[in-house]
Amino acid sequence: MISKPEEAKVSVYDRGFLYGDSVFETIRTYAGEPFALDEHLARLERSAARVAITPPLPRVDFALEIRRAIRAARNPESYVRVMITRGTGPMGLDTGLAEQALRVVLVEPLQSLPATVYRDGVSVITFKTRRAADEVAQGAKVSNYLTSMMALKEARAAGAHEALILDGSGDVLEGTTSNVFIVEGATLSTPPEEAGILVGITRAHVLETAHELGVAVKIERLPLDRVRRADEVFITSTLREIVPVIQVDAQPIGGHVPGRTTHAIHAAFRRKVGLAAEPLPWEQIRD
Repeated sequence: MISKPEEAKVSVYDRGFLYGDSVFETIRTYAGEPFALDEHLARLERSAARVAITPPLPRVDFALEIRRAIRAARNPESYVRVMITRGTGPMGLDTGLAEQALRVVLVEPLQSLPATVYRDGVSVITFKTRRAADEVAQGAKVSNYLTSMMALKEARAAGAHEALILDGSGDVLEGTTSNVFIVEGATLSTPPEEAGILVGITRAHVLETAHELGVAVKIERLPLDRVRRADEVFITSTLREIVPVIQVDAQPIGGHVPGRTTHAIHAAFRRKVGLAAEPLPWEQIRD
């Protein structure tokens, strides 16, 4: 059933509300079509399996439902959040108390970042912590984002765009809602899944794009000192695509401007998603 946001209702006994007992995906559209929809739904299924939630719909039916919701929203471009909670039931931590899983598809107008972000780059800070779900649901996109929220709050207080999460050893894992890449010479590097990161859909397409461009790729742990010494740093996410980082903890990266490899990969990624005829984000600024 398609409803206006103010008409939609979820029980206060829903476990997603009570315990963060849910998984989700974020999807965006290009020319009104959801990008990498099957990949996102496959990851949603994997996330649900890792926390023992049975999806309420087969993937093909979920895809049809998402497409219907996007069409009904009539946005030029959309941001879609798909959630599956374990469902409602009596209060208690026992997962057996839950009834049938609940699904929610939220469709909002896509709000793109200012073009200056891609032209000038952004600053980030680092935030050392240990994610709550690392041991029991590593790799699952669960709805408990409290650590990320606190890290981003600290980043905003410092005037930064994003916070990079560090593990107990001081290695860079990922951003609060992004994956991290560095460029050293002609080589692109990013942390491995076994480090405890959430493997992003955009991350996978960036790696594929780099291979197509002939850029050497390494999947390896990234100590913070190495990130700070990198020639280029960028972050990736579904909504932001590829954002150049020019400063980490007040330390300039490279020449304190977005790097050539970052822009080359972003340009190739934009061609991949069907935007070859569109100006690149950093070319959309009129002085």
